[in-house]
Amino acid sequence: MPTDVPAVTVEIGLNAAIVAVVNRSPHILAVSEADGDARDSLPFGPFDPARHRTFETGLRDRVEKRIALRLGYIEQLYTFGDRGRQRLPGEEGKHMVSVGYLALTRTDAENNERLAEAGAHWRDWYGYLPWEDWRWGRPALLDQVILPALARWENSPPYDERSASAAQRRSRIRLAFGLDDFPWDEERVLERYELLYEAGLVREAVIDGHCRDLDNPAIGLAMRHDHRRIVATAVARLRGKIKYRPVVFELMPPEFTLTDLQATVEAISGRHLHKQNFRRLVEGAELVEPTGGTLASTGGRPAALFRFRRQILDERPAPGLKVGGR
Repeated sequence: MPTDVPAVTVEIGLNAAIVAVVNRSPHILAVSEADGDARDSLPFGPFDPARHRTFETGLRDRVEKRIALRLGYIEQLYTFGDRGRQRLPGEEGKHMVSVGYLALTRTDAENNERLAEAGAHWRDWYGYLPWEDWRWGRPALLDQVILPALARWENSPPYDERSASAAQRRSRIRLAFGLDDFPWDEERVLERYELLYEAGLVREAVIDGHCRDLDNPAIGLAMRHDHRRIVATAVARLRGKIKYRPVVFELMPPEFTLTDLQATVEAISGRHLHKQNFRRLVEGAELVEPTGGTLASTGGRPAALFRFRRQILDERPAPGLKVGGR
């Protein structure tokens, strides 16, 4: 065995894509560092096996102690460990492997004050992934910038002999972006981001050395390291999860109107939903029950208040809101 190979220390960290709905838009908790780099990062902390038995307890403890933010539903996403993913000075001989998590929570004024003190803030996730927001129709960005740039990349010379052919690239673009006879699938968030990265359409591709410069304007807000990839993974997971688990109620207050529930589902799925069809879907799924209270609405009659009907968890193995998609 060669003895001249430098030793590499592997450290395990925990990254959390913490999601809340703020003003009917989906937000990710982002952290700003004090080193002059304006890019956001996700909350991160090293795993300490001496203090915490599991990754999840370590994540909850760090988030709740640092910013007093109580997390509801938590799910492990993926282990992110590609070489070069950190790109920090002084990291020779050290490699950071991050266990990514999706976590859901609610916000209030007191929490937001603690967040600001900790250097954290809520950021609309469509700022990072603007092509994913179809609530008001097909994003103009797709036809004006993204698809023309991908068409040029599709026919560009391969980087090396291992690179995909033009036909393979075309097949991936059609499937990910819903072209020709393929529909737009809101769950293919990660596939779309990775295509944009490979095509050199996001700033991270330059920072990572994947390409020398961007031939087109950088699309979406860049993040540190591979954190935008983690965000894309989290968005895809949550969009799929709300269809067969009642996790959307982790983002709702204890009492809510059906209009607010619809706005939250639209915010997560990135698609507009027909009001009457949505209400029939909710009623058919038996996920909510009326509280008997109402909320005064501006310019209209009071809206009925509902709450999550928790008995559904004992009655059905996969209660969710099957909107759009696959």
